[in-house]
Amino acid sequence: MAKKKFSKAWVQRHINDPYVKMAQQKGYRARAAFKLLEILESEKLLRRGDVVVDLGATPGSWSQVVRERLLSGAGEIDGRILALDLLPMEPIAGVEFLLGDFREDAILQDLHERLNGQAVDLVISDMAPNLSGVASADSARIAHVCELALEFSSQHLKPDGALIVKAFHGSGFSQIVQAFKQHFVRVVERKPKASRDESSETFLVGRGLKAKRNDLA
Repeated sequence: MAKKKFSKAWVQRHINDPYVKMAQQKGYRARAAFKLLEILESEKLLRRGDVVVDLGATPGSWSQVVRERLLSGAGEIDGRILALDLLPMEPIAGVEFLLGDFREDAILQDLHERLNGQAVDLVISDMAPNLSGVASADSARIAHVCELALEFSSQHLKPDGALIVKAFHGSGFSQIVQAFKQHFVRVVERKPKASRDESSETFLVGRGLKAKRNDLA
């Protein structure tokens, strides 16, 4: 009975959510679009001509935002967008979609080959593993996803490139932040207004790869 009440309450809140309504008005596939928009604005990220990789892209609202930002006056994408998810995604014009699990080596290799040596300006990840409710197991899963995004970024980002990932406050969060600081010159935490107050999600933004800067020194 309690579960049913909770479900009704969630549905009601979702219907009345201003970001849900705005997403519908603007044609975004999810309210999460506004989280990325705020981060991009605050960090002054993403310009025409950029190469962007969207990890955990489905249903596609983050790729929609990126596409809007890269559209030229002629209505064509000035840049490149590669999106990846283990769930299918409805096509978005100009977005190259790869179906597969980012944790699998074969999928990573496929993404690597698609880039064909092209350096990436921005990696975005709204990925969140399926959570079990067991804190220690969940924190390990979250950390693993963030580590994979970090590893991919360290291999493919331009020296002044950036990575945005979703993390969660709690056990293991400080270790994820520390890992970011080992890779990036600048690391900030962002809690967009579109993130629900009760949610522990926090977005980490890393800018300027330390290793690549040293290589160029």
